[in-house]
Amino acid sequence: MATIKIKQIKSKIGYPVDQKRTLQALGLHRIGEVVEKEDTPAIRGMIHKVHHLVTIVE
Repeated sequence: MATIKIKQIKSKIGYPVDQKRTLQALGLHRIGEVVEKEDTPAIRGMIHKVHHLVTIVE
């Protein structure tokens, strides 16, 4: 299956706990960190939930 690279571009400080946990579930811990995940509907949903904190790296 295809993979997708996700980069955290903004701090999680000041955001709700569920969004912080979503970032943690994606494997993101600090600004500028990039993780590679499988492109599944579940991962897409997580990205959509924290779209203001992350970006997709091509």
